[in-house]
Amino acid sequence: MKKSLFKTAALAAALSASITTMAEAATLKLSHVRPQDTAIDVDATRFADQVSAATDGEIKVKIFPASALGDYTVVQERVGLGAIDMAVQPPASGADKRFQLVYMPYLVKNWDDAERVFAKGSPMRDVVSELYAKQNIRVLGAWPVYFGGIALNQEVPNAADPTADKGAKLRVPPIKTFQLTADNIGFIGSPLPFSEAFTAVQTGVVDGVMGSGAEGYYASFRDVTKYYLPLNTHFEMWYLLINEEIYSELDEEQQAALNAAAEQFESARWETARGDQARNEKLLEEAGATILPVSDEQINKTAEIVRKQVWPEVINDIGAGWATDVLDRVMK
Repeated sequence: MKKSLFKTAALAAALSASITTMAEAATLKLSHVRPQDTAIDVDATRFADQVSAATDGEIKVKIFPASALGDYTVVQERVGLGAIDMAVQPPASGADKRFQLVYMPYLVKNWDDAERVFAKGSPMRDVVSELYAKQNIRVLGAWPVYFGGIALNQEVPNAADPTADKGAKLRVPPIKTFQLTADNIGFIGSPLPFSEAFTAVQTGVVDGVMGSGAEGYYASFRDVTKYYLPLNTHFEMWYLLINEEIYSELDEEQQAALNAAAEQFESARWETARGDQARNEKLLEEAGATILPVSDEQINKTAEIVRKQVWPEVINDIGAGWATDVLDRVMK
């Protein structure tokens, strides 16, 4: 009997040690939407390396590029549930329509304004963090992507004229702001998940894509992009996310290492994002796309129409009192 009890105690001790080791060392799955070797993949890999180095290998981040773990709308839900540990991606408004505010078209028009409005410590960052927190998700940092434009698979007359009825159908993300914008500047918005967009353009279901920028179109749509219209439709910001419970289970030193790597991840991107946008427009051109000319006057006219026609509908849809209060703070 004593021998049996001794064996049981030894087994329990071994199991306890195993559990402790597992708790101390973790591999976190991080999803993003772009293919390997794109800018976000490179930066995410650098982030993972910094986390591993800072924690002496106790925390490892495994990258899953190209939506390998699911469409970003699904991934956001799964991060909230803890089924996926981390992600860096655009917000999905399916679970909370107030995320539409992040995509308000023509909220900013230049990079200086973008950094002021979206950077860490800004009212917009605080609001975004609060919205994610309600889904059990912590915002570790952000990744400024680009100003958006429109990719077309065929020539569209007067593409940059927001008053012209162009009759071209555009795939837009399933977010109301994009569909309203397309519909009010002469296009026809057709909401489709990102995973269906390429096939929709390739097969002629739609004539082009709205909701991304040169980087996104080059990475995922260059084979079906014949024309690119840099209309500055919106400023895109992706957020580096982690499940709140998973973050809470890390010790203070591990959390500090994750936070420091996230801060570097974001600050480095602000330094390279402007040049990266220009580089990707050039890459699109080299891949065979024609970059359509857009004047400041056309952008300003488009912004005027969108702010007049689209903003009130979006504000009412997500709650006029809440949205107006946030916009007042953001626009100061």
